[in-house]
Amino acid sequence: MTTALITYLNFRSQTREAMEFYRSVFGGQLDVASFDDFGMPVGEGEGQLTMHARLRTDDGFVLMASDVPSEMPHTSAAGFSIALTGDDEQKLEGWFEALAVDGTVEMPLDTPPWGGRYGTLVDRFGIAWMVVIAEAE
Repeated sequence: MTTALITYLNFRSQTREAMEFYRSVFGGQLDVASFDDFGMPVGEGEGQLTMHARLRTDDGFVLMASDVPSEMPHTSAAGFSIALTGDDEQKLEGWFEALAVDGTVEMPLDTPPWGGRYGTLVDRFGIAWMVVIAEAE
């Protein structure tokens, strides 16, 4: 048996849009199922909200997400970022630029005192990202 640590995001009603955006950035296979697909009881008009979405990318990432129906509390997690790191400068720079579209770049990609390149942003869905480009060995 294997184990994994996977990022699982929650939105109020933007999961499908967010996950399609992330697929446009990272590529891969996106699977989306609604509450109606599983016959789950939710508030009126909320059956088409996303109960479970999974994006598997060719780079080996797995990103999951779901919508939180209106009768359930939705709290935003504070104090976290999703970090993308590696030495493929072109790929990481492209992801940074794509994630920044309609978002907020907090720290542009630049050379920090420890070397390489580093930048932070909050995408248009409110998710914080760090991009760390290590110097190629």
